[in-house]
Amino acid sequence: MTAPLLEVNGLAKHYPVRKGLILAKQVGTVRAVDGVSFTLNRGETLALVGESGCGKSTTARLVLRLIEPSAGTLRFGGDDITGIGGSALRAMRRRMQIVFQDPYASLNPRLTVADTIAEPMQVHGIGDAVSRRTRVEELLSLVGLRPFHAQRYPHEFSGGQRQRIGIARALSVQPELVVCDEPVSALDVSIQAQVVNLLKDLQRRFGLAYLFIAHDLAVVKHVADRVAVMYLGQIVETAPKRDLFAAPRHPYTRALLAAIPHPDPARRGQVKPLGGDLPSPLNPPAGCRFHTRCPFAQERCRQEVPTLRRLAPGHEAACHFAETLPAAGLDFAGGLSEIAARRLALYAKARAA
Repeated sequence: MTAPLLEVNGLAKHYPVRKGLILAKQVGTVRAVDGVSFTLNRGETLALVGESGCGKSTTARLVLRLIEPSAGTLRFGGDDITGIGGSALRAMRRRMQIVFQDPYASLNPRLTVADTIAEPMQVHGIGDAVSRRTRVEELLSLVGLRPFHAQRYPHEFSGGQRQRIGIARALSVQPELVVCDEPVSALDVSIQAQVVNLLKDLQRRFGLAYLFIAHDLAVVKHVADRVAVMYLGQIVETAPKRDLFAAPRHPYTRALLAAIPHPDPARRGQVKPLGGDLPSPLNPPAGCRFHTRCPFAQERCRQEVPTLRRLAPGHEAACHFAETLPAAGLDFAGGLSEIAARRLALYAKARAA
């Protein structure tokens, strides 16, 4: 087997909380990401899902070294990139790019589209002015825009078009890994379908690896090869997409899938909504961090931290009772819901067009 493109081991990001202005002292630690480990293969899409505030975007920025980790190691293409800096880090960043969530805030309003897409090439010393201009036109065509769009400014485009520009910018330096930080959450459903299918087409064409962060499980079911579920800074379950949707083994994963709205009144109320609020990462619960909201919690869960352990080939879960939990009671494999099914059908229709 070939080595993974990206290896993350024990990654953590802790933010100190200080009190006082002059003689400030540390009074606590926010554990935004706390011991995350996963791998990503070439040409693969790993979806990272979970509630807002669970650490998904922080993990993405740690992988790209946009923020410095408090602990853990990062290996990219077999090389340890945890401690590199300067020119070595700049060279590595050419191989790793990001598509941001907000297509309105991620583009400089003072730059034309041509300057926006050409800027990464200029930073990394790729080509001359003429070759970069040619490359910009090629990238615009690749993402479904026209060459004359190159001289326009971001405010002249719709949200979907702006996200296409963001994708073109990420591809300008020919990366191996693209982090997609909720790239379609700010777009309407029909535009989501176009952008998601564009990402999949580009992946097949260039062999890209995606770390795909999302809330929408219909999108995840369409794009992902594997799924990792995060809760309060930790990964609680990871599995191939089909296995996770067919038989979720962690109670939190079940709650996420069951939370999808269903239009059939007969099916409403089959699964009770997840109670309580996400605990503070400043003071996470002892033992299993999910025990304060878990309907299956027992005394062991309050005292002992569960490890992420193998339940089946490629399927891991951090739950003491993953093998003995009662049946979920919903047909997750058959479809998330009528709404989600329509969304998936829309994606397929957009792809065929």
